[in-house]
Amino acid sequence: MTTTKITTLFLDIGGVLLSNGWQHEFRVEAATKFNLDISELEKRHSLMFVTFEEGRITMEEYLNRVVFHKKRDFTVHEFRDYMFSLTTPHPEMINLIKKCKQSYGLKIVAVSNEARELNDFRIQRFGLHTFIDFFISSCFVQLRKPDTTIFKMALDTAQVTPDQVIYIDDVQLFVDVATDLGIESICHSDYLSTGKALTVLGLPINPESTQYV
Repeated sequence: MTTTKITTLFLDIGGVLLSNGWQHEFRVEAATKFNLDISELEKRHSLMFVTFEEGRITMEEYLNRVVFHKKRDFTVHEFRDYMFSLTTPHPEMINLIKKCKQSYGLKIVAVSNEARELNDFRIQRFGLHTFIDFFISSCFVQLRKPDTTIFKMALDTAQVTPDQVIYIDDVQLFVDVATDLGIESICHSDYLSTGKALTVLGLPINPESTQYV
């Protein structure tokens, strides 16, 4: 158990609070629905996704280069709306984080790699702004994990030291980067194991007996 008082949670959005925004499985689903060549889609996506997630191009620009480089029988708006529709919440984790905030007065900071339009939609659609204090999103700061600078920016913005923070992410590499900066980190796989890990670190919530809605 950590001996320093934890004041802040850093957490990823995709894979922790919500499904990932535009993951490979979703691109496969979209390719099937819209009759796209998935190999071509993936090649173009791989060339554009960093620029997209860093907020250096809009979603329309991304789609024009990845999907609409040739004539289609569907519109940009139809494809974009389908992309948005794929996001699903992880209600147990959302409620666990809300309970941590309520019980311990924690500051909640999202540190995530997300494209702007998806990020904005997901924040509003699932009410993330109601319990997350601020968002260090790649599209806002034009930095992406695993760059250590994005974590340092989150520390500076939250005005905390690494030993005051617990970080939750479902990607082990990002957890390793945060850990190397001195931040206690949890590699998330499910809410029960994450709840137990938070208990070990001094934030007991007992998720097994919590009613989630």
